[in-house]
Amino acid sequence: MSAFKRIGLIGRAGHVGVAETLSHLRGILEARGLQVLCDDLSAAMLSGPRPHSVPRAELGAQADLVIVVGGDGSMLGVAQLLASHNVPVLGVNRGRLGFLTDIMPHEIETRLTDVLAGRYTEESRFLIECEVQRKGVVLSTGSALNDVVLHPGTAARMLEFELFINDQFVNSQQSDGLIVATPTGSTAYSLSAGGPIMHPSLNALVLVPMYPHSLSSRPLVINADSTIRVLVGKQRSIVPHVSCDGATGFPAHPGDELIVRKKQGTLRLIHPLDHNYYETCRSKLGWGNRLVRADD
Repeated sequence: MSAFKRIGLIGRAGHVGVAETLSHLRGILEARGLQVLCDDLSAAMLSGPRPHSVPRAELGAQADLVIVVGGDGSMLGVAQLLASHNVPVLGVNRGRLGFLTDIMPHEIETRLTDVLAGRYTEESRFLIECEVQRKGVVLSTGSALNDVVLHPGTAARMLEFELFINDQFVNSQQSDGLIVATPTGSTAYSLSAGGPIMHPSLNALVLVPMYPHSLSSRPLVINADSTIRVLVGKQRSIVPHVSCDGATGFPAHPGDELIVRKKQGTLRLIHPLDHNYYETCRSKLGWGNRLVRADD
């Protein structure tokens, strides 16, 4: 008998195939006598009798398992809410890459049957949080599963800032900005900027300068339990901004400090038993397969 009795469904509105997949999932779950919960937006995408709907912020508290249908961006959009409730999460990929939503639509019935029977693996992904302070007063806060980014905003201009880790001065930089990425985010924006790929099991963060003025400025991998402090320097007619997972944006004026640290709680990701992180990298990033041997 499944340990999951109340299954939450979240889908990305307007995304191709999401409504179809939500309906398919609902049919499988209700045929097994399980209760289906949806957030209000997802419930509106389903035809037939309206399922029990709750505000998205409360879905993680009421469900034993949440299934997110969409791309990695869909998972990023709900990661903070679901992590705060410590609810396990399964991702169905209706996007492009699928590092976080790794079940394909044609696999749903087989994969979901296994999960409901307890045949799955689970891993924890930590998040990071940030705040912008001015003279010790917190002005803005945010959190991210992938990355926190200091950037010029709308203008492509070079920024000046100082970097501290655990209150130790690291360096001053002139660059287009700074990416602070988790292992989860190391295959996203950080990778595009030249950062390393980090295995999700690592308790580490990577700091990636964006197009630095000095060629000696390189990505730096540090312990994830460190506190990162960025002091924003004088700028030339622009106001730098801070983004969390590419969504939340708030300004950081000269003299402000950006503080980034590990967030309490983790996102509990459910995977099929045969899930292989390196296979995911091979298929999503175009890595080479095994060489053909003469005796094969």
